[in-house]
Amino acid sequence: MRIAYNEVTPILNEIFIKYGFSKEKADLCAELFAKASLEGVPSHGLDRVPVFLKMIRNKLVFPEKQAELKDAFGFFERWNGNLGPGMLNAFICMDRTIRLSKEFGIGMIALQNTNHWMRAGNYGWQAAAAGCIGICFTNTKPNMPAWGGSEPKLGNNPLVIAIPRKSGHIVLDMAMSQFSYGKMNTYLRAGKEMPFEAGFDHEGKLSKSPAEIIEHELALPIGLWKGAGLSLVLDMLATILSGGQSTHQVGQSGEEYGLSQVFICLDPKKLGMDTWSDEKLDGIVADFKASATFTDNEIRFPGEKIPEIRKENMENGIPVAEEVWEKILGER
Repeated sequence: MRIAYNEVTPILNEIFIKYGFSKEKADLCAELFAKASLEGVPSHGLDRVPVFLKMIRNKLVFPEKQAELKDAFGFFERWNGNLGPGMLNAFICMDRTIRLSKEFGIGMIALQNTNHWMRAGNYGWQAAAAGCIGICFTNTKPNMPAWGGSEPKLGNNPLVIAIPRKSGHIVLDMAMSQFSYGKMNTYLRAGKEMPFEAGFDHEGKLSKSPAEIIEHELALPIGLWKGAGLSLVLDMLATILSGGQSTHQVGQSGEEYGLSQVFICLDPKKLGMDTWSDEKLDGIVADFKASATFTDNEIRFPGEKIPEIRKENMENGIPVAEEVWEKILGER
């Protein structure tokens, strides 16, 4: 089914206020959830709203709390998320990182004690819209094996890299697993297998079954051992920079909360790159898109389809699974 964007946000706002959010926080929270689905990422948009509300009920997310400054060292700051809503904490920290980059050329915030930030790409688009290069990453609970391992020891630790460009921002939003767990849950709800091997079964064989992969939390690392290694070092950096919990510490509770995240921004204008940035990026994109192909598939850079998806869904309504929308309406 499709629901008009302007219908979705007031309903979410009403629900969030009911759950203890101030109107300002409810507005932003509703916007971030709706925007994810609007731009083609329902697995971390409306699909996640019922899960998010359950975390509030279970006292893992506290609507009245938010990130606050803990330590400041010039362009680098350390913040405490106080177990507030993860997407609001991330938005606040990226906004502050942008402002630091406008002052110093580079800004960096390490955030401890926060919660799931939902769609990671939201914060890359936030940086690009402000004319900044944005990099951010988070750890998660253990949900991916070390290469050769038979149990979840690593997080799938999403990474975002955003590069502003006048003719279309480049925004890479990816987990360290071949598919995010949100995407696997979307396929599971639809009763479909994954289009490619997405993880391992209990015998260590590659599997396309979302149910089996989710049950054992054995997602397939991107690039096999390379993705596993990258996941490990991202967790290390998030932990030591923020002073917060590592993936294995997050996993001790059996729930995913109390995460560690890092936000980095560079201001091209402040760093003297603005005179050549677009010209060089346009040249790279033109060469990339001129690639020969084995089929008629279109070559696309990360984030290229988002404006088109956004426009279509604004005109025709946001696609949402009927059972998800019914759950959301049931919270009113």
